[in-house]
Amino acid sequence: MTDNSLQQAVLDELKWEPSVNAAHIGVTAKGGVVTLSGDVSSFTEKVAAARAARRVNGVKGVAEDIKVRYSFSKVDDTDIAQKALQTLSWDIEVPDEKIKVEVEDGWVTLTGTVDWNYQRNAAEADVRKLKGVLGVTNDISINPTVQAPDVREKIKAALKRNAAVEADNISIAIEGGKVTLSGEVDSWGEDDIVRNTAWAAPGVTEVIDNLVVA
Repeated sequence: MTDNSLQQAVLDELKWEPSVNAAHIGVTAKGGVVTLSGDVSSFTEKVAAARAARRVNGVKGVAEDIKVRYSFSKVDDTDIAQKALQTLSWDIEVPDEKIKVEVEDGWVTLTGTVDWNYQRNAAEADVRKLKGVLGVTNDISINPTVQAPDVREKIKAALKRNAAVEADNISIAIEGGKVTLSGEVDSWGEDDIVRNTAWAAPGVTEVIDNLVVA
């Protein structure tokens, strides 16, 4: 795929994504790496634009330079922090008593310790959609409450059950709670599936993604 055709494919995907106003986003492509620029109205839209670009066949990397510019006046950091804590407390997937929230100039930092990666992801998803949030740093760590000596076999078996993944092309190395993935996948979507599968295994505290999009 040429740079021009890849650029157009990403633009088309952004237009297809209903949560993104593609008219405000610029796209350039070079050697499979796509750069996104422009302004969006929320941090959620910024994340959705990057995710849409990664879905496009031929994209090997995404450089994201999108700025969040709200049309309303700046929201006070204290208000953002209070809303974040309230939102976390309403989410049954999140152990909110284990999470701390800090806000500086609209940027939210999450800290604390949870038992599962899905809880970590749910907390981030909760706060990044709040009014006034310009960005999120997720520093929540995962407590390895379950030690699974056969975690490699569990991940491999899960990958083989997934029709969208060529499990034989994936190598898995385990060191404590850290999982390192290597090998080749056909798309960023497949990369996401493999990485999320690894995170779903019990005892996993970190996933190193060294997969190559062929």
